Amino acid sequence: MKNAKPFLFAVTAVSVIVLLLGVGTLSVRADKPDPHKPVHATDVVLVKKVTLKGGRPPGAGGKKSTEAATGVLGTPLSGTRYAIVVGISDYPGTDSDLEYADDDADEVTSVLAYAYGFSNIATLKDGAATRSAIMAAIDAVQAQAGEDDEVVFFFSGHGMNGFADDGDDEKTDEAIVTHDGTKMVPMWDGELKTAFSDFGTSRIVFIFDVCLAGGMDDLQESGRVVLMASGERGYSYEGDQWENGEFTYYFAQIGIRTGDANIHDYNTNGVLSSEPAQVSAEEAFDYAKANCRADRPVIGDSFTDDLLP
Repeated sequence: MKNAKPFLFAVTAVSVIVLLLGVGTLSVRADKPDPHKPVHATDVVLVKKVTLKGGRPPGAGGKKSTEAATGVLGTPLSGTRYAIVVGISDYPGTDSDLEYADDDADEVTSVLAYAYGFSNIATLKDGAATRSAIMAAIDAVQAQAGEDDEVVFFFSGHGMNGFADDGDDEKTDEAIVTHDGTKMVPMWDGELKTAFSDFGTSRIVFIFDVCLAGGMDDLQESGRVVLMASGERGYSYEGDQWENGEFTYYFAQIGIRTGDANIHDYNTNGVLSSEPAQVSAEEAFDYAKANCRADRPVIGDSFTDDLLP
């Protein structure tokens, strides 16, 4: 394991990321999306995550499945773990606010640290989660992550679709919804694909707890796992039942933190373990899919066998 200095745990502004990288200004390469200049798009529709009210549904949780998990451990991680975790509940204005997307970010940050030993985590929430800050965090990780390292990108909030000039050939594009401090700003699937296109590692896990999340399958490439709370035309849900997004609750809080998703005791260097850290991305996804009642999760898995973060 490399002894890499944590680059960031919590981010409050783009300038903080830039300062930590040791440069005075934020430079954007011509081949990457400009965080200050969202691409042109038409017929843009905001698709809001649905907030449910009420108590925990009886009998929810506990189902196990082996749909995506093979039980065979893929190449173990030999390098450093990096994560960018984003959750937006407090959007500009009040009409589109959520209740638990920021809690999703807290939960995933905690689980990554507790279960897998992540220490290089950039956590962006609410007002700090601007498009510019997210792009800067991606650039910060890209500058450090090598071929033996692993990257996790998580986003919880709203989704959008429309026709965007984002560099791909799709007729209809999907986006995660960020903001610039005063208004909502989409970050299109093609823009994310470009932003992650020249990473030194192919070992990347994307997790989207948003409506239309299935449209993010454009990010799928060899070595990557894309975990999506909803299909390309589906909704995602949060609520009092879970005090999180439903997908995040079953995937991270119950599936990984408590170890309920564990089915396979992976052999790691000859040692068998059933601790929470032995829950693979595929096992956690299978558990979430089996237990979600509102969300309809989908996966794009191009990692050989099972990925243990």
